[in-house]
Amino acid sequence: MQAIVSIKDYLRPWKLFTLFCGIGLLIIGSFVMPAIDWDIPISFIMGLATYIFAPITARSLFRRYWQWLPLGVFGAWLSIDGVYWAYWAWQNPYALDAMRSIQWQTSVCLYGLCACLWYKDCSLKALLRLKK
Repeated sequence: MQAIVSIKDYLRPWKLFTLFCGIGLLIIGSFVMPAIDWDIPISFIMGLATYIFAPITARSLFRRYWQWLPLGVFGAWLSIDGVYWAYWAWQNPYALDAMRSIQWQTSVCLYGLCACLWYKDCSLKALLRLKK
């Protein structure tokens, strides 16, 4: 079975840059739009889970790698709700009860955006179609 992602794919500078920018925006958002379930640790936890699993989810769907779809679906759930639930169940169960039913819509949208952004396994030059 062919690997769907590689370490080289995760270490591409443009992908790491977008990951750090995204986590930075989440951290800034936690200060600008305070919510009881939005803090710095969850921004890192959900951001990193999304970075790991969003390309797998996108590639299993768009490239029809059906053997990878269960991992992609599991990774989507883990990134969108699983780590959120685990963190807030441990950290502050009240925040989990208060916010879980409404946080997932935003998380699904952000996960989908990241899946589309990190779908390609190529250099930034190739991504921008400057490759000769």
